[in-house]
Amino acid sequence: MSPLTIALVILHCLAAVALIVFILLHSGKGTGVSSMFGAMQSAISGTSIIEKNLDRITIVSAVVFFVTAIILMMTYSVTGGA
Repeated sequence: MSPLTIALVILHCLAAVALIVFILLHSGKGTGVSSMFGAMQSAISGTSIIEKNLDRITIVSAVVFFVTAIILMMTYSVTGGA
């Protein structure tokens, strides 16, 4: 394996773990992360700042996971998986 492939596999694994953690932190119906931290409500949309940031972090983790999966697929198909 090349050093680039090893780095991509490590980044892919970290993104996978981060994605699992951040998805599990999301709220169900009627509850939220904001209830744990004191219910800091935003005046505009009714969702908390913490939940908005959690959404952004989850989206970034998903994009990193997707991009690394595509790049790993291309590098393995070029190198033959060895």
